[in-house]
Amino acid sequence: MAIAAEEVKRGIATGLGAPLLLVIMLGMMMLPVPPVFLDFFFTFNIALALVVLLVTVYTLRPLEFAVFPTILLVATLLRLALNVASTRVVLMYGHEGGAAAGKVIEAFGNVVIGGNFAVGIVVFAILMIINFVVVTKGAGRISEVTARFTLDAMPGKQMAIDADLNAGLIDQEEAKQRRTDVSEEADFYGSMDGASKFVRGDAIAGILILVINIIGGLVIGMVQHDLEFSDAIEKYALLTIGDGLVAQIPSLLLSTAAAIIVTRASGSSEMGAQISSQMFSSPKAVYVAAGILAIIGIVPGMPHFAFLSLAGLVGGGAYLYRKDQLSDKEEQLATEEQVTEQEASGQQELKELGWEDVQPVDMLGLEVGYRMIPMVDSNQGGALLSRIKGVRKKLSQELGFLVPSVHIRDNLDLLPNAYRITMMGVTIGEAEIHPNMELAINPGQVFGVLKGIECKDPSFGLDAVWVEPSQREQAQTLGYTVVDASTVVATHINQVMKTHSHEILGHEEVQQLLDQLSKTSPKLVESLVPKLIPLSKLLKVLQALLMEDVPIRDMRTIAEALAEEATKSQETDSLIAAARVALQRLIIQNINGVEPELPVITLTPNLEQMLLQSVQVAKQSGGTESDAVLEPGLAEQLQTSLGAASQKLEMEGKPAILIVSAGVRPMLARFVRYTLPNMHVLSYYEIPNDKQVSIVSTVGDQE
Repeated sequence: MAIAAEEVKRGIATGLGAPLLLVIMLGMMMLPVPPVFLDFFFTFNIALALVVLLVTVYTLRPLEFAVFPTILLVATLLRLALNVASTRVVLMYGHEGGAAAGKVIEAFGNVVIGGNFAVGIVVFAILMIINFVVVTKGAGRISEVTARFTLDAMPGKQMAIDADLNAGLIDQEEAKQRRTDVSEEADFYGSMDGASKFVRGDAIAGILILVINIIGGLVIGMVQHDLEFSDAIEKYALLTIGDGLVAQIPSLLLSTAAAIIVTRASGSSEMGAQISSQMFSSPKAVYVAAGILAIIGIVPGMPHFAFLSLAGLVGGGAYLYRKDQLSDKEEQLATEEQVTEQEASGQQELKELGWEDVQPVDMLGLEVGYRMIPMVDSNQGGALLSRIKGVRKKLSQELGFLVPSVHIRDNLDLLPNAYRITMMGVTIGEAEIHPNMELAINPGQVFGVLKGIECKDPSFGLDAVWVEPSQREQAQTLGYTVVDASTVVATHINQVMKTHSHEILGHEEVQQLLDQLSKTSPKLVESLVPKLIPLSKLLKVLQALLMEDVPIRDMRTIAEALAEEATKSQETDSLIAAARVALQRLIIQNINGVEPELPVITLTPNLEQMLLQSVQVAKQSGGTESDAVLEPGLAEQLQTSLGAASQKLEMEGKPAILIVSAGVRPMLARFVRYTLPNMHVLSYYEIPNDKQVSIVSTVGDQE
């Protein structure tokens, strides 16, 4: 509780700090501020500038101080608010002289410039030139150029990250972090480009405030307080210059901090260490500098002590630094020799390879080109991840088992707009899309032509056109189905996973199905696996059902049918046939809906008899029903006849259903699976009793 209370207090303090500071600054601009509070705020302003400068010096990377542009803005506003508050006090009480505007302004007026306003004006002018012309202008230019170069280099950096990821040098988390760093770096230098304008404007405001205060002070002193010109200019000019110096010194510190941070290069050491290691890495330059100082020191008329003493210090420093370098090199060589000896003697063993070095292949994978990366990055508004998740959920509900996740990664070997779908490391689908366009698909009948990039729909092979989003309404009016790029990829993945669902289902998924079924039917699961059939045979049955687009949602019905059939036969084809008969209503509903009449294609008795003989031959040879092979001439004739009958039914808007005897159904199902994928092969036992069969075509061996 104490820790929680402390966290709450800390959160309140950090949450109220910035708003409170802004309210104080607004108050200083509108309300009179006593001199004692001015002293405190001026001191705070100087301390803030010093802290910011030191943080920039000790920061290793510019992004470690990414809040610097915001702090620069707040510090500039604070300084301007102090100028307004001090101007009010100087003009109201400046005729009194001394500490009328506070001790800090008085100290800067007396100590820094010795109480001489003419000297103060010169010093202030010099500081303004240094700040405005040298530091601020240079830092602003560097910020502008750096911001431009950083934005131009972003695509190359992203490609380098992708290359490291594909090469296995980094993982997905590190790649994501690097992409975030690249984006933050561009944002930072863009903000610094704008923040440098604040510093530049502050320098100009300092000059104007000084001139306005001196003129205003002279007018007020001479008109309202009857002061002599010399007395008025001495009092008001001294206070005004003191006020300007108090504000200008923090401004110069912050300008220097801005210049340092935009000129810093990212590294693993502080600025002081970088300077010492890079400037003095070659002692020759320091030795030559010491020699030149010594030559100047012995020239008649020169200050011998200053030049010669400094030459001695520089030369001695170079000697000591050189000595340290040599000792470090000797230690490094000694260490390398020791390591070499250990390796030669076999004392240091190489790390043996382990199974963790062998990366398993992904069950399902999606590889994308680099221009598709925003589509799979949720931080950039990509919708593809959520679409794929929705596809997995819908497909899992349809098929009856949990479809595994899709592992997404970028691949620089692909075209920028291309993607590739893989299963167990093997490509099973690929296409090229246009992420910033939409795909208008021709469903079969449209009323016009669209201008765009013509292509084929990757999911179903339909004619399609990539169009601009502004053409969406026009395309829909013409009868096209318009989808965005994310939907195109997600639909393609859905189609591929549905087609290969029997390959996705494995032992682990089947065991999960049994575990779920055991919650409602524990005795059924206990009696089925492994007492009646092993898990591997159950897997083959379920894969065969999925291969013919039969969902396995009703696992209880499947298990009961298999438990009954397994007592009679252990052949896989018999178990599959029993499961299909048990699921007959589901199979027919998926094919023909709830229509009472079922249009079918049949075979002539002679042709069925020939096919049964082929099955018997296969069984006598030790095979199964599905292993039977058709004679080539008969296969060609059968394919032509079935294709014509199937096309006729499709033209009438009816499903193509071939009904045959149970003995030849596995062989014909395997035959039409690749030649006529839209045809469904059923046995007579798979027709529900409440369905009326209508024979629309009969295929014979003499056609």
